[in-house]
Amino acid sequence: MRVLVLNCGSSSIKFELRRITGGSEADAVTAGATEADSVLAEGLVGRVGDDGSFIEIQTGGEDDPHERRQEVPVPGHGRGLELIVDALVDPSAGVLNDLSEVSAVGHRVVHGGRYFTAPALVTSEVIARIEEEAHLAPLHNPPTLLGIREALRILPDIPHVAVFDTGFHATLPETARVYALPYRFYEENGVRRYGFHGISVASVAQKLDRLLAGRLKESKAIIAHLGNGASITALDRGRSVDTSMGLTPLEGLVMGTRPGDLDAGVVLFLIRDLGLSPDEVDRVLSEESGLLGLSGVSNDMRDVETDASKGDARCRLALDVYAYRVKKYIGAYAAAMGGLDALVFTAGVGENDPDMRAAICEGLQFLGIGLDTEVNAATRGVEGDIGAAHAKVRVFVVPTDEEGLIARETWARIDSSHRPT
Repeated sequence: MRVLVLNCGSSSIKFELRRITGGSEADAVTAGATEADSVLAEGLVGRVGDDGSFIEIQTGGEDDPHERRQEVPVPGHGRGLELIVDALVDPSAGVLNDLSEVSAVGHRVVHGGRYFTAPALVTSEVIARIEEEAHLAPLHNPPTLLGIREALRILPDIPHVAVFDTGFHATLPETARVYALPYRFYEENGVRRYGFHGISVASVAQKLDRLLAGRLKESKAIIAHLGNGASITALDRGRSVDTSMGLTPLEGLVMGTRPGDLDAGVVLFLIRDLGLSPDEVDRVLSEESGLLGLSGVSNDMRDVETDASKGDARCRLALDVYAYRVKKYIGAYAAAMGGLDALVFTAGVGENDPDMRAAICEGLQFLGIGLDTEVNAATRGVEGDIGAAHAKVRVFVVPTDEEGLIARETWARIDSSHRPT
């Protein structure tokens, strides 16, 4: 079957058309991608609702890639999705003869709130509940909802499935998910740690199980998803038992523009003493903090590292704080689980930045963590075992595959009656 995967942001739509083959419903998820699974097309509609909007699409896979980019007005998400389906069926360069070849659509939804711990077939009730929880992820859920509604308009005759970033963390024990606030906020309002990047972590966990020769369910592992958004998750026997992001994606590690862990009193200080409005504080915490706030240069790790190498003290500080925060969480999660068997780096920084990986692992030898310096330096964007040969804890780089996980979850969720024969 062919699954169209959509990830709608406020000003962009990422998409991927993937062929999923064979296996039972359970196998479709737990086994991960098979050799027969393939990416037929992928791309991005960018600058939606702004000047300079465009569509980029790549077909042909890694062996014979064909890339196209077209600048075209995209006033809204509906037009963006129309451009995507037009590109997929384009007679000269598309990969489909007809839209009827698309069997299902999988949507990435950041926050499932109190209602969703597993993928859900999209219905009017599901849409209403996602909308009800949108205040928990105001930058993410509203554009996703817009994308879902427009996709239902354009592709109304096939099943649509919502796959939630928070779903993988439904296994968090109560000790890890509650905040020490009056308990009524937890019971009545759902104020708790939900965790995010669960789709990414789940996709990496599938690959990690293979790297551990099928022993993930016997192991204690930590997965560090390090990108512009960053989080870290503790897996005990394959289940998420703690994760750094909380009620919202603001908690935890230092990120590109978000501060991570913060004394709640800082928010009160910004409001009471400096006179910022709640919306202004939201902007500071979501768009002006993290690497950007510390360095004053950029939210991009590459830019910060470049200026740090030239002697910029604030950029050096930003890198040190970033690495320190990840290191601290590794130690805490190893202690919480009572040991550690594997550490995994994934996402943009985790997969491509050997210097940051080395800075994070430095000083963790007492936990049994050590890197092969040469292998680490040579590993960028590919799967690899970068740990020292005799280190107790295995250390891996594992590329994330969120789109593949969404496609397989969509396959597993839809009723057999919807599947092509």
